[in-house]
Amino acid sequence: MASIRRTLSPAHHDRQYQNGGATIGVSSPSHKLLSSSKYPSAFQAFAVNFRRKGNQGLRRAFLRCAVFFVVGFLVGVMPFGHVDDIRARDFSFDIKPPHVNVQFNDEGGGDRAAKHEDLVVDVRLGVDAEIGANEGLEFVPRKQLIVVTPTYNRPIQAYFLNRLGQVLSLVPPPLLWIVVEMNSASMETAEILRKTGVMYRHLVCTKNMTDVKDRGVHQRNTALQHIEHHRLDGIVYFADDDNIYSLELFYSLRNISRFGIWPVAMLAQSKNKAILEGPVCNGSQVIGWHTNEKSKRLRRFHVDMSGFAFNSTILWDPKRWRRPTSQPVRQLDTVKEGFQETTFMQQVVEDEGQMEGTPAGCATILNWHLHLEAHDTDYPKGWLLQNNLDPTLPLK
Repeated sequence: MASIRRTLSPAHHDRQYQNGGATIGVSSPSHKLLSSSKYPSAFQAFAVNFRRKGNQGLRRAFLRCAVFFVVGFLVGVMPFGHVDDIRARDFSFDIKPPHVNVQFNDEGGGDRAAKHEDLVVDVRLGVDAEIGANEGLEFVPRKQLIVVTPTYNRPIQAYFLNRLGQVLSLVPPPLLWIVVEMNSASMETAEILRKTGVMYRHLVCTKNMTDVKDRGVHQRNTALQHIEHHRLDGIVYFADDDNIYSLELFYSLRNISRFGIWPVAMLAQSKNKAILEGPVCNGSQVIGWHTNEKSKRLRRFHVDMSGFAFNSTILWDPKRWRRPTSQPVRQLDTVKEGFQETTFMQQVVEDEGQMEGTPAGCATILNWHLHLEAHDTDYPKGWLLQNNLDPTLPLK
């Protein structure tokens, strides 16, 4: 009878033991794993080979995995299909929305039409780098406009100043509004100027009123002296507060180089007809004049005070414009009424060749002089009404 004995000595699992006539093979767990029918012979061969070669086989397997990974990465990043040309100097951050399929239903039960609509056309968040070094953006600053307005106390002064101030507030800066009063600066005028939001300077003409023939002449001369003393650079324009101005006029002033001129529509003193006074132009060249008043035909230049503008450097830089004299440019109070404009222009330009008709052709009326003054009307002090404030028709 055969018997199996367990020994306490270390077992040699790779040996075969004889028990009687039968041979019993005892193997290790790894041997059982390799001999199992679940795994193919290739895996068994790899395991045996790995056991024989040790670390050398591990390094070779790692090397092969690394080579396969690099090859797969390169294949993955290679472009296939249609890809836009990408250049290093192109930086465009355009947001292009996807096409949306929109269906429209006809009222008569017609076919539905599918259309592709772009909800957002284009949103550009960057600067196109295609612009060359010589094609860079060039910033050209606007010319400063220096608007000179003489004013005085009268019943509708507040209306005139507010109306002109609202127009000037719509003009893109830089713009300086110089308002000149006689003898003293009133608080009411200063309050209106502050509320307009326009950059302004409130000046006072200290000329003795007993020697004044035309108040507006001395007020404008005060502004001219201020511009000359402070060397203000810009386009000077005499804008009386009782005239009507279009916004287009102030845009065109910035195109003036030396002396600009244009026609002005006027309402005659009799208020029964309109008068056109100013230049007749061929392009920007002055070739004649509009005038309807026989008493003013002796003037050299036929233009209204609000029908011209000039470069302020003419006042304080005569060498630049080759003026024959360095005498200050001022309006004259000694000439006949209506001749202040022509005598002033003769100090600035020699003839029509130095004038610039604006706009081209002088075919557009840009401002109007309507003579809407209220004469012989008492003006309340401080613009305050103290009488006749009770209701005429009180509610019962």
